[in-house]
Amino acid sequence: MTSHAEVTLQRQLDDEGVLLLTLDRPEKKNAFREQEWDGLALALDEASADPRVAVVVLTGAGGNFSSGVDLGSFSGGPRAPRADGKPSAFFACVDSIFACAKPLLAAVEGVAVGGGCTIAVAADVAYAGEGTRMRLPFANLGLVPEIASSYLLQQNIGRQRAAEIMFTAEWIDAQRALELGLVARVLPQGGALPAMMDKAREMARWPVSALVAIKRTLKTAHEAGIAAARAIEDSEMMRLAGSPENIEAITAFMQKRDPDFKQFRK
Repeated sequence: MTSHAEVTLQRQLDDEGVLLLTLDRPEKKNAFREQEWDGLALALDEASADPRVAVVVLTGAGGNFSSGVDLGSFSGGPRAPRADGKPSAFFACVDSIFACAKPLLAAVEGVAVGGGCTIAVAADVAYAGEGTRMRLPFANLGLVPEIASSYLLQQNIGRQRAAEIMFTAEWIDAQRALELGLVARVLPQGGALPAMMDKAREMARWPVSALVAIKRTLKTAHEAGIAAARAIEDSEMMRLAGSPENIEAITAFMQKRDPDFKQFRK
């Protein structure tokens, strides 16, 4: 496989059948614009269809996993469908994440914020380096969760813990992420990817048909919950994106100041 020009996603398929996808926009902490969502969606779709691929590992370049959506390119409006009627790049990528037929593993270092965090939550297995800092910053942006994290997080770590970190938008270090169950293992800083590649190759020894079938059996029981979560998340995101509170949050971020949400409580 070769990487597509102008797409900040690197692909490397080894002889064992492990496809390494590296988010490669380190100067922006691997933040997502439309082309990054498109690039990841295409890579996952092709991995699902490629018989050479047994396992997919997703990581980030430059010492960070991903800071989520690039707020500098965020219009503040809803993610509308494209002119041809197809889903927006974000929604298409979410479709591809949940449609990925092969085991999807995340090797997380540095920051994993917003979509960067919820992609890791959606992965089948996630490892973190000791310097990892995760955050679900939806409340402080005046928005709601995404990528079915409102369901998956409760399923993974329990309702109360999920509610606590969603409502507070607190920063979560690697050890806290392990304690909560957000990640399966914590490695020394810089060690998440090597350890995850070793684990991926351990998985890739087995028939791809078995890996695909096992993944199907694991996710079938959750399909209804994921679909319901995506529906309410998308509806509420459309309603809240571009709201006065959301605009204040993004403006404050760009101006490097604390947002003033109390002004909306009068």
